[in-house]
Amino acid sequence: MRLIEIEVDPKTMTLEIDIMEQEENFAIVVCEGKAKLAELPPHGETKIITHQGKVKRVKFDEGEDF
Repeated sequence: MRLIEIEVDPKTMTLEIDIMEQEENFAIVVCEGKAKLAELPPHGETKIITHQGKVKRVKFDEGEDF
């Protein structure tokens, strides 16, 4: 699974992430009070697709250098 759900404190609506715990590059996507961490591929594109102001999906297009 590429997207990892991040716990958001419902009282304060804040999230806490230890960036030293992460081994790879990543992006955090937040929509409607939910947060997910997306690990970025070493070679490729990661697209965040939105629809009517909401995140619809995250698409990964990977490649490899020749």
